[in-house]
Amino acid sequence: MARGVARLAFCVAAAISSAVAVCPANAAWEPTRPVEFIVPAGTGGGADQMARTLQGIVTKYNLMKQPLVVVNKSGGAGGEGFLDVKMAANNPHKIIITLSNLFTTPLATGIPFNWKDLTPVAMLALDEFVLWVNAEKPYKTAKDYLDAVKAAPSGSIKMGGTGSKQEDQIITVALEKAAGVKLTYIPYKGGGEVAVQLVGNHVDSTVNNPIEAVAQWRGGKLRPLCVFDAKPMDYADPVADGKAWKDIPTCKSQGLDIEYLMLRGVFMGPKAKPDQVAYYVDLFNKVRETPDWKEFMKSGSFNTTFMTGDDFAKWLATEEKRHETLMKDAGFLAPGN
Repeated sequence: MARGVARLAFCVAAAISSAVAVCPANAAWEPTRPVEFIVPAGTGGGADQMARTLQGIVTKYNLMKQPLVVVNKSGGAGGEGFLDVKMAANNPHKIIITLSNLFTTPLATGIPFNWKDLTPVAMLALDEFVLWVNAEKPYKTAKDYLDAVKAAPSGSIKMGGTGSKQEDQIITVALEKAAGVKLTYIPYKGGGEVAVQLVGNHVDSTVNNPIEAVAQWRGGKLRPLCVFDAKPMDYADPVADGKAWKDIPTCKSQGLDIEYLMLRGVFMGPKAKPDQVAYYVDLFNKVRETPDWKEFMKSGSFNTTFMTGDDFAKWLATEEKRHETLMKDAGFLAPGN
């Protein structure tokens, strides 16, 4: 302990007497003030719920010495949040949770932003999309729903979703093309609001993430029809009416050849140093080991894929190209993209 005090005193003295302090490089970096955790989406949606769950776990288990403060910056389809972190070069006290608007927002709006402007930290999970209807409606299967859409006047069936030219609308356009139907897409600020609108019968269907609608499913207000994944979800514990997430069929098995999973990842601003990135990777690994996180993954039926480093960067590059193709096919690219 005496040696540690002496070493610290030496460093302070060196810092005072010299422009460059020469100290032993054996102290790992950690935050020295509160960390701002940006959510580029509205409150109540999947990204917001995940960020606040992370915040709660970090606080409960005392995983950081400094507070983790969640701040929603949803303006411009999340562009407000992305540009804020882009401008936070050399600021390790600002991080951002991302969804696939990491790709769709710059492609749709033309804002001066690309995922490469940030420093990738970790993929925390991948999020599913489910086709939901109000439980009062007679639709029991995706075919029942699509038959009703085809029988109704073109465009009279309303699909609610988060944002314009974002993930929910991309899936809606893909559904229209696959089924040969026309829907009217109604954009809202966040997934929580979308679920409320469906419960109130203000829209006829949504493609919300599981975590955004599970409470309403448990409450008997909403009904899941199919999941937009290549395989059923893994979770076998009953959620509502004796049914589990794994009991929801794939949309592909229902005649809708559509697959879409969404990123839930964390990034830092530009020029983040390796030891700063390593701090947050270690932090999120500690979070993932808690029973609270495991329960959150189960309750939201997340795909628990975790990536860091080069693997994560390669995945991001591939997803960027895929989203450019999807956005082009949907006619959502901004001029110049």
